[in-house]
Amino acid sequence: MGLPKEFRRLLLMNAMSFIIFIYIGIFVNLYIWEQGHRIADVAWFNLFLFLTWALSFSLGAWLLKRWSIRLLFGLSALSGGTAFLLLSFLHLDNRMLWISIIGMPVGIMWGFFSCAQNLSISTSGKGQEFGNFFAASNTISQITNMSVPIVAAQVIGWFGYSGSFTLMLLFVTGMLITALTLPRISLKSKDLRQQNWGETMKYRQVFMEPRLKWLIPSCLAAGLFLQFQGLFALLFTFSITEDKTIIALLNTLYTSSSLFALFLYRKLKLGERNWLHAAILLLAGGFLLMLYPVPVVLILSNVMTTVGLFYFGTTWNAQQFRAISHHPPERQSSLLVWRECLICLTRCVMLVLILFVKDFSGVVFVLLISVAIGTLFSIPYFQKKLEMTPELPPQETSVAKV
Repeated sequence: MGLPKEFRRLLLMNAMSFIIFIYIGIFVNLYIWEQGHRIADVAWFNLFLFLTWALSFSLGAWLLKRWSIRLLFGLSALSGGTAFLLLSFLHLDNRMLWISIIGMPVGIMWGFFSCAQNLSISTSGKGQEFGNFFAASNTISQITNMSVPIVAAQVIGWFGYSGSFTLMLLFVTGMLITALTLPRISLKSKDLRQQNWGETMKYRQVFMEPRLKWLIPSCLAAGLFLQFQGLFALLFTFSITEDKTIIALLNTLYTSSSLFALFLYRKLKLGERNWLHAAILLLAGGFLLMLYPVPVVLILSNVMTTVGLFYFGTTWNAQQFRAISHHPPERQSSLLVWRECLICLTRCVMLVLILFVKDFSGVVFVLLISVAIGTLFSIPYFQKKLEMTPELPPQETSVAKV
């Protein structure tokens, strides 16, 4: 099954953006880690990233009342450019202030990007197209995940971090150019004059349909364990080695495991709920392995959680977007703002808790593992309540046709 033209163009933007996001996710975090080897430093960076992510996502939804997604993708690129310029030229004695300032434009970049992409997906797709899109998007992510770290590691080795920051500015320019080719999707043609933006965002206006209220606990739970896995997968890798080429090769291993997961996803005709349950078991198993923090076990833990996240992202996102896709665009926008802010809220809560983690074996760390596993197992119940129609068996994804 082919994807709509709008989705194919979004996938092109994803490819450009993923290059930058993957670089930031690995090497900007590593850049911060190398200067102090403190878990709190990396958590502080990500805390400001997600705070500004939520704010810029909300601002992006308001901007879409007047302009199209082209503006938001353009602003996302400009924010990314600002972050790399700050990394290149900003030097402060106050380290925590410096980390905060770097994290803010990165969060703004991601927030505008997520807002524009999510509205485009929810208003342009229907039914099984959501699963196909997220599977194709995940595939692009895996391919760039394999190539970008290796190339970036070599660039850093040859030219230092400053050379890699300059290279990323070239890809930011590519994002700006790609934004000009996207469809002019917006909310400006809709009749929103009866209510201002604040009114449309009120709880009673957004969650008029009872089943949609289950988005709230589902997103809150997801934010907690997604942030726990995302941060510690990085920190475990950094604790094993700081050699950038080896980090890139480990990332290639994790990506290869996701590609194998994609192969199984396309071959095995399981229902979405079964894939979600498989994702949860893999993630929970990976979290438990973290209790024995030796290099081989930590690598195995990262492999398991990477595969689990592939299945989780493909099914969880598809189910949620399908649940809101039949609503008018203005309500979809409000629902997406609530969704993103809820996820960012509990991401930030988890990051605040991680600030108190001193090592990978303390009481606080073990308690956070328990919290992550507990919230993880609550997801299927919330998703079942959210579903509007009986699930469809997954169809073969259209990755080869993109």
